[in-house]
Amino acid sequence: MSRPRRSRREDHRLTGVAGRRASFLIRQRCSGAVIVQRGPLDAAADGRQRFGMEAFPVPRYLADTAHRDRGVHDWIAELPAIVADLAGRWSLRVGEPFQPGGQCSWTAPVTGPHGASLVLKVAFQFPGGEERDEAAGLRVWDGNGTVRLHGACRTESAYGLLVERCLPGTALGQVLPEPEQDLVVTRLLGRLWAAPHGGCPFRPLTQMCAAWAEEFEQEYDAAAAADRIDPGLARAGITLFRELPHTADSQVLLATDLHGDNILAAQREPWLIIDPKPYVGDPAYDLLQHMLNCDGRLAVDPGGLASRMAGLAGLDGGRVRQWLFARSVQESIGSPLMRQVARRLAPA
Repeated sequence: MSRPRRSRREDHRLTGVAGRRASFLIRQRCSGAVIVQRGPLDAAADGRQRFGMEAFPVPRYLADTAHRDRGVHDWIAELPAIVADLAGRWSLRVGEPFQPGGQCSWTAPVTGPHGASLVLKVAFQFPGGEERDEAAGLRVWDGNGTVRLHGACRTESAYGLLVERCLPGTALGQVLPEPEQDLVVTRLLGRLWAAPHGGCPFRPLTQMCAAWAEEFEQEYDAAAAADRIDPGLARAGITLFRELPHTADSQVLLATDLHGDNILAAQREPWLIIDPKPYVGDPAYDLLQHMLNCDGRLAVDPGGLASRMAGLAGLDGGRVRQWLFARSVQESIGSPLMRQVARRLAPA
């Protein structure tokens, strides 16, 4: 998957020794991927250490995150055992992970006990729990616009999902021009928003926006002057970012991270959504991530893009424009494009 703004996409068994912490090295492959080498595993009968030079592949984006985040780096040492445990639990044959993969998860094609073609996703649990409700959301949507959930398991350090595999699995963003992507995105979102969600305790969008606003303010104070937007626009934008979730006319189940690399070509339907991060809140918010991935149109006419997406989704254009202004401010630190967008959309 491509790096979305904010948020943080041969058949063999993967084996590991659960409960034993083995040393490991992260080494670069010529392909850009890295591997984890584990050992020692245990002691031989003669008392000498036996080393298992098992090569466990780590996708490139996850390896990049590990180089920046100590928690993820340490967690990778546990991945072989976690994957092996899930493979045993669900009777899976596990293939090589997808490349370049996700930034905070290990995802690979697997074969189920009856030959079903599925995907195993093992994700790191961050303190903020952004990924917490993915399984619950997939259960609610039940394959209506999304991949189907076949299993879910949570541990102290990770959560595992077993989901429908999309074949051929080509990302929407790689095959269709952006205006055609707009149509697919808004049609899929309309189906997600129609799902009843009252029986599940999903977190409100207000909670997420409040946390991101607080994070923005801390980073803004620490940033260099050249990387910051005008203080007045910063205050106006982040205040609006906090307020908008409270003034929505409707509350729906949101994907919150829907863009062209999280929509894959499939056989059951032409396009299916992967990797939702469900919250309940204003449907206008759900258009943002796709727009933020459309750099060219954002630079030329952000207001026009907001109006187009609002029209396709049947939402109020002024409200979508407000959300895009607020979010561009929230993303503005270190981003000349987001600062430009915020200035162009700023209320008069």
